[in-house]
Amino acid sequence: KHAVAVRNTGAMEFPLKAAVEVGSIFPSAFSMEEVAYRLFSVGGAKTIQGGAVRTIPFSPSVTSIQLMLTTDGRPLNARVEMLQGPDNVKQVMEVYTEDGSSRPFFAIIETPGYGNVVRIVNTGPMEFPIDCRIEPYTVEDNGFDDYFLD
Repeated sequence: KHAVAVRNTGAMEFPLKAAVEVGSIFPSAFSMEEVAYRLFSVGGAKTIQGGAVRTIPFSPSVTSIQLMLTTDGRPLNARVEMLQGPDNVKQVMEVYTEDGSSRPFFAIIETPGYGNVVRIVNTGPMEFPIDCRIEPYTVEDNGFDDYFLD
C-alpha cells in the first residue's frame, strides 16, 4: 500500500489546501506524469551531498518552477524552501521517500514576485546524496533571456 501525508505545521490562522491527483491535466496539455518524465529526461541533474545546501536563484519572469528530487534507490530526505529576498522563507516542504529512484519527488511551485530563490537542503546523511533537476514551468515575457541567475 502507498500513502501520501500532507501536514500543515503552521498556526491555525494559516490554513492549507492541498490535493493529490493522478492523471490530472495541466495548462500545457501534458499530464503531470509527462511533465515529470520530460524534466527527468533533460538531464543536467545537480548532486547535493548529505547535509549540503544548494540555492538556485531565478529571474522575475519565471512564474512557476518544476522540481524533481531523486536518488539512486536510497532514502531521500530533503527540505525545499522558497525564499523571497535574503533568508525570507515563504514556503517550506519537508520531503521523505524510502526509495528516491522508484518514488521520486516532483512538484510544480508558484513563484510570484521578484527575488525568488529555491533552497534545497539534503537533510540525510552524507552517504545519501540526492539529484536535483529544476527548470522553469511557466514564464512571462519580460525581456529576460536567462531564467536562472546563478
